[in-house]
Amino acid sequence: MRKYQRSRHAALFSLALIGTLLTMIAGCSRSESENVTVSGSSTVLPVISRAAEEYSQNNPGVRVIVNAGGSGVGITQLGEGQTDIGMISRDISASEQAKFPNAGFTTHVIGRDAVVPVVSSEIYDAGVSALTIDQIAAIYRGQITNWQEVGGPDAEILVIDKEASRGTRQVFMAVVLGDENAEAPGAKLVLGSNNEEQTALTQSNAAIGMLSQAWLNDDVKGLAIITADGSTIEPDLASIRAGEYPIARDLLLVSRSDLSEPSKAFIEFVLSAEGQQLVENAGYIKVTP
Repeated sequence: MRKYQRSRHAALFSLALIGTLLTMIAGCSRSESENVTVSGSSTVLPVISRAAEEYSQNNPGVRVIVNAGGSGVGITQLGEGQTDIGMISRDISASEQAKFPNAGFTTHVIGRDAVVPVVSSEIYDAGVSALTIDQIAAIYRGQITNWQEVGGPDAEILVIDKEASRGTRQVFMAVVLGDENAEAPGAKLVLGSNNEEQTALTQSNAAIGMLSQAWLNDDVKGLAIITADGSTIEPDLASIRAGEYPIARDLLLVSRSDLSEPSKAFIEFVLSAEGQQLVENAGYIKVTP
């Protein structure tokens, strides 16, 4: 079994959760503190957890409490009034708007990212460093089941899918299978957070999955996309920034029409120069100078 090496983003994920818990514990001793609750996307989570820690330290009268669960969970909890701010890594759907017509959702773009088809490093090193969208689709449909069929080694493909409520999955499937809610009959494993999927890809030597670009590391390699003219688009920050990588998305915070002043101030902090530096530190593309 290979020695597992966590990326800086898995480490940031763990440290951010610890920092958030410490913020919550410390806040319990302040009887007059105000709470700001945030929930949703695990892609956005590392940035917001770190921002919550820094914001709470600089504003001792406010506790910012952050929880994951996925983009769908974040929107549902926001619509039902269970959280103050939702974190999502895809657009709000028409059905979500219709389900909560009185919520008055407002989106705040805090960063830019891409969803990258990723493979175990052994597959990448064996020669599979780029695929067409059609090839990736055939793998998720179960039509291609062995890496040998796309120029790789003679090994069965372990296809990893994400939970249906995850924004990363919906962005990926909208481009790859043409429907954000498409089924993936070729999938053998369904996971939730980026952290879980990164770990599974690391522990396998023949897997394919989907991850935020910021979660790539030496053991989890991002595939370039082969275009119709035979050229390739690499999954790097330059191609994402230029709008060239085909599976890109905004990272969002979402608020309701009854947004409280402490919640508004926290969103403004994330969009400030200091907050945007946290976005960049996490490996995403900031949206304000």
